[in-house]
Amino acid sequence: MPGTVRRIPTPSAPVPRGPGEPAAGGSGAAAAVLAHPWAGTSLGAPEQWDPAVRAVVDLVLASPVPMALLYGDDLVLLYNDGYAELIGARHPEALGRPAAEVFADVWSEPGAGEVLERAYRHGESFLEREAVLPADRHLVGGGEPAVFTRGHSPVRDSSGQIIGVLTVAAQTTQLTQQLQSLSDFAAALSGTLTLDDVARVTLRYAINSFDADRVAFAVDEGGTWRMVRRTRGELLDEADERLPPLWRRAPAESPGPVAATARSGVPCYVSDGHPLRETAVDRHDQKIRALAALPLRSSVVRGALAVGYQTPHTWSAAERALLIASAELVGQAAERARRFETQHGTAQLLQRSMLPEQLPDLPRLRIAARYAPGVDGNAAGGDFYDAFVLPTGALGVVLGDVAGHDVQAAARMGQVRAALRALALSDPRPDAVLAGLDRLVSSLGAEGGTQELFVTVVFGVVEPDRERITLASAGHPAPLIRRCSAAGEPFAEYVDVPPGAPLGLGCRPRTATVPFRPGDTLLLFSDGVVERRWQDLTAGLDELAGAVTAAGSGDPRALCAAATAAVPGATEDDVAVLAVEHAVKPSRSVSMEVPAEPTAPGRVRHWMTAQLTEWRVPEAVVGAAVLCTSELTTNALLHAGTAARVEIDLSAERLLVSVADSGTRGTVTRTQTDTLSSRGRGLGLIEELSDAWGTDPTVRGSTVWFEILIPAG
Repeated sequence: MPGTVRRIPTPSAPVPRGPGEPAAGGSGAAAAVLAHPWAGTSLGAPEQWDPAVRAVVDLVLASPVPMALLYGDDLVLLYNDGYAELIGARHPEALGRPAAEVFADVWSEPGAGEVLERAYRHGESFLEREAVLPADRHLVGGGEPAVFTRGHSPVRDSSGQIIGVLTVAAQTTQLTQQLQSLSDFAAALSGTLTLDDVARVTLRYAINSFDADRVAFAVDEGGTWRMVRRTRGELLDEADERLPPLWRRAPAESPGPVAATARSGVPCYVSDGHPLRETAVDRHDQKIRALAALPLRSSVVRGALAVGYQTPHTWSAAERALLIASAELVGQAAERARRFETQHGTAQLLQRSMLPEQLPDLPRLRIAARYAPGVDGNAAGGDFYDAFVLPTGALGVVLGDVAGHDVQAAARMGQVRAALRALALSDPRPDAVLAGLDRLVSSLGAEGGTQELFVTVVFGVVEPDRERITLASAGHPAPLIRRCSAAGEPFAEYVDVPPGAPLGLGCRPRTATVPFRPGDTLLLFSDGVVERRWQDLTAGLDELAGAVTAAGSGDPRALCAAATAAVPGATEDDVAVLAVEHAVKPSRSVSMEVPAEPTAPGRVRHWMTAQLTEWRVPEAVVGAAVLCTSELTTNALLHAGTAARVEIDLSAERLLVSVADSGTRGTVTRTQTDTLSSRGRGLGLIEELSDAWGTDPTVRGSTVWFEILIPAG
């Protein structure tokens, strides 16, 4: 909760003091902070401060620019000399007092109290580029009020809880423009979840804000350093943002300034020299003459941020303060990201281990599915899907939703999914299967002593030989079928399935049997696909139907991608979709295992060209497909560091190619620098050359795919 004030006792913790700050007994606001009786405030005695709070206090007191920390529910003020000058006569009495009392005369004005309360209560950063500081009516020549830039950002403790607000204010100068960027940087970092996100935001901010020639970011990785950099003039486009940053590995005892700073925790400033001579990987590094490296100062993650120039550069006190502030922000974001990645990986492994790793491969039925966690992606959820061949030869398909976003919901989901398959294999009638599940859920609820076990599910039996589907629903959204009209134009219609009650509430399911002809595609989906807080459910259903109708083909993988992107805006719920296409003709498929070595993309190009030529695929399609596949193979090898699998599936209407990796990013086999430099633009090419493409997570990696439609005739 934002209003919870957390203190973590630290034995023998020194009174915080930033670099260059006067010792106790000195003059100015910094000395007053050191001497203030904080034990009588909500902030508490300095020896009890949370490490993250102590780091922010060090940052505030060391900064030459006006900064203040407003702490706790009462927003107690702690500030530096620059801020003391801004508030004038209110200092020193303002120190340690609630901000609403200090600025009572202006607290209710627009842009004053409510902005600070919003930043604290809801974690919303705020930046006002041109404003008269409400705290004091400063006048400049001619009697006009001075114009200031103000930024407010939430401050979090070591556990990620909001415990205060950091305020930065300064008159509009070049330094203030950097402060504006610092506030924007803090806001951008607050939205990052992973270390990849932190690296992307950090590199973009540092290269622009410091007008640098080279920036680098490094974090510890279990005995080695993981590093990423960006150089001036490096071509980037939107496709780069979809890819993980290109990390490099360095040994634990690397002599490079970034690794050395991360190990020692001591900043390093080189005004003129060759700081990267021993560790340069290319000419960009060799040209660097001035470099600043700052430690991240995190209790969980060791790392460093470095900024470099190709010409001699004097590091001013103000610039050093901005670099220190930036590194502090990066350290806090990296710490949160490391915790998130650990928890997220565990939750997602649990979630996906309960979903089918392989879907059936049938001659006339093509099947695809997609799952994405809701909320912040940090918890296991209850959405599930399954597809399996029944003893009759028909295909059973199911999609369900167990309420909740925790391990218990995932465990219940696993029980329901396993029970449904067992019931279907003994008696595949959809109404009988759901009736049996209803008894199971009732039993689980009674066993757990809860009446809050809420489960919805839709189950269907697909009979391609009889060209029909039989469906039953227990409180789940109606499935959607994409069909083609007599004129050949596609359209989507919802199946009129009797909804029934959710499982565990005495569900008495009824079935509906509808035609399922060659060329049709069935789409099952969870409510997270269509529900948004700000709009009516009907609007979401209409948008989904429109997106499915407008899709270039009925291919199930493309429809899963179209469905998950049909309704704009983020959802807090899990998203699951399952699509089954009744193919007009059986498709032709072939696959290739790709080793993690530099020659692999070339081998894939030769193999694919020969295969598509043998199948008499149009030459224009072959050229585009080979180029796209080469780019995807290169990216898979770079970012997963493991072998990949390339699959080709050709039907009369389209060519579908997928490249799957089998692990997270590890040690990457180096290829030529020219090949590495094309990594971001590769996905841009795929977007231009294909009719649809997407990325699907799997149990042990991820799959990137694209689809190219085959011209008629």
